[in-house]
Amino acid sequence: MPMIHFDGPELSMDQKRSLIHGISQAASQATGLPMASFTVVLDEHKYSNFGIGGDVLVESPYWDKVKEIKD
Repeated sequence: MPMIHFDGPELSMDQKRSLIHGISQAASQATGLPMASFTVVLDEHKYSNFGIGGDVLVESPYWDKVKEIKD
């Protein structure tokens, strides 16, 4: 059974449903395997646990751009 891992920010239940469905659907279309054969694992992390360019993300120059996308 193929397993797909996604590491990213904390998500709402609606976002999780959409992401799991979309990933499974794309993998199914790409491989020809049924969607039911895929297991998707979401590893959620707080933004303060991410680093970019040697800085903690929430303290980095990129944080304002990330906030625009996530909000």
